[in-house]
Amino acid sequence: MIHAREDYNRIQDPDGKIGEDEPVFLVRAQDSASVDCVVAWAHAAEKHGASPKIVELALKHADRMMQWQAEHGSKSA
Repeated sequence: MIHAREDYNRIQDPDGKIGEDEPVFLVRAQDSASVDCVVAWAHAAEKHGASPKIVELALKHADRMMQWQAEHGSKSA
């Protein structure tokens, strides 16, 4: 997998579900834009026909990120 940031190259896919040449983008809760990013992705995924379960999981994860930020703070990337 190809990360946007070189310092994330250590993050791997041990099950081999992501192709070596497939670009991926990791969004961390510490990033102040992360909640908006995940919520926007969920709405776009829904628009593109994603299952309601996937959309629900993403929105719940955005809530977890928001809770994490409330406890730990966030910063601009």
